Amino acid sequence: MTDLPIRDELRGVEPYGAPQLDVPVCLNVNENPYPPSAELADDAGKAVAHAVSRLNRYPDREALALRSGLAGYLGAEAGVRLVPEQVWAANGSNEVMVQIMQAFGGPGRTALSFAPTYSMYPEYARNTFTAWISAPRRDDFTIDADDALAAAAEHEPSVIFLASPNNPTGTAVSLDLVRALHDASSAVVVVDEAYAEFRRAGTPSALSLLDSHPRLIVTRTMSKAFAFAGARLGYVAASTAVIDTLRIVRLPYHLSSVTQAVARVALAHAPELQRRVEQLRTTRDELAAWLRTQGLRVPESDANFVLFGTFADRHAVWQSLLDRGVLIRETGPDGWLRVSVGTPDETEAFTVALREVLKT
Repeated sequence: MTDLPIRDELRGVEPYGAPQLDVPVCLNVNENPYPPSAELADDAGKAVAHAVSRLNRYPDREALALRSGLAGYLGAEAGVRLVPEQVWAANGSNEVMVQIMQAFGGPGRTALSFAPTYSMYPEYARNTFTAWISAPRRDDFTIDADDALAAAAEHEPSVIFLASPNNPTGTAVSLDLVRALHDASSAVVVVDEAYAEFRRAGTPSALSLLDSHPRLIVTRTMSKAFAFAGARLGYVAASTAVIDTLRIVRLPYHLSSVTQAVARVALAHAPELQRRVEQLRTTRDELAAWLRTQGLRVPESDANFVLFGTFADRHAVWQSLLDRGVLIRETGPDGWLRVSVGTPDETEAFTVALREVLKT
């Protein structure tokens, strides 16, 4: 085999990815289990047809119509007033994160987060030649403010990642902590709200802090609440200065005409999609309560998944569930497993299978 001149830190590294297996019940990657409605699909088809008729032309490089729609949606969902110039969109929140790291990370700079958290963050850092520091969370997966401020003071990061709700734990981050880290450092503070629409009543969005915190960046996605994982549309809200910086590092015409078209259709159907979100929140809370009746530990979740444990051999539990046709995620701290919230039938299949596994 030819010895490729790849970067040393990439040698022997496996690509990121959760198992994609053909099983009856897939509850491992936090997808929305409800597909878009027939009405949404019909409207999207018409929008795609129109976009395809103009594929000989480049897409709107600035995605202005889409950004305007996203700003309006965030205003309705989180009660904030944003102008389109405060919003930026890309191919999934993953591309948004890479753009943030390209703009604010890099050689000689450091990114800080708090483990356990989303496993892609250190990969964003690695891929942009940014040093990665992970400080620990408490045993209940919350973040101690004093410890967080001490870590920020010690490492002087240029980027701080706070997932809220956190993946894989489902734990929300307090706005007091966001304020404190922003005001005590010179870093851009990234609050990753990929699952924000699933937050419980009374859990605020960091979007409410944007006006008074110029280095705050709040990221969202259409993959979860909008059931648009296959469309690949992530977005970010921040000051116009931050957005203009991200525009410097974005690739030309990075967001296709088709993607922009179907995302705008999804935004037009937001009220319909939010009703499904409410249904999933209810199912999540019922599932968490049931898991606790089985003697398991379950952190409070503001997301569309539940972390549960602990197991002496979590892989054996994961495999036993898979043998019964139910795929969940073996992720997070040792001893814990994560299950996405599914339809009632999928959730019942999971509970039946887990009850059998726990009895063995």
